[in-house]
Amino acid sequence: MAVEDEVKRLLAEGDVDGATSVALRAHGTEVLELLSAIHRDETAAGDTFALFAEGVWRGLPRFAWESSLRTWLYAVARRSSLRSMRDGRRRQAREAPLPEGSSAAVLVAQMRTHASMGLTEKRSRVAMLRDTLPVEDQTLLMLRVDRALAWDELARVMHEDEDDGPLDEAGVKREAARLRKRFQLVKERLHELARKEGLLT
Repeated sequence: MAVEDEVKRLLAEGDVDGATSVALRAHGTEVLELLSAIHRDETAAGDTFALFAEGVWRGLPRFAWESSLRTWLYAVARRSSLRSMRDGRRRQAREAPLPEGSSAAVLVAQMRTHASMGLTEKRSRVAMLRDTLPVEDQTLLMLRVDRALAWDELARVMHEDEDDGPLDEAGVKREAARLRKRFQLVKERLHELARKEGLLT
């Protein structure tokens, strides 16, 4: 957990910019790939990633370490994505951007530029089928299958109401059980779509 140790050290020294940069270097690319898959638009994914980075910068000093850093980052990314889709540009106008010239702001700009190349690649037919699912189900599939998050981590990431604070252990178990059932239904739905498209024999 060298990354988490470094983030904690920098936060203890009051270096939020440095801590944010370390967190983004370690996990930013995979978060940006997730956002790109969800939004399927270079500008929307990049704008949401910028909102995510701002959320990390604001939230890290208050992060209670009740989950891993990676899990928390995915939770911030998911909330940023939902807000971006719900509020659009009105939300962006209200957010305070990362400090201009900060290492985190420079890193975000570099990552957005680099990631734009990946959005132009051809998508597989299965990925296109997945895109027809509701965003919540797409996110669940990507985090469980592509990112291999454990069920308790998924419960924390997919927790709906951030105003209620983090889930307690009983809440994590309930949410994990709900997500397992939903995951099975989503897999069955995707299997049926693939069968109808002739992708399965």
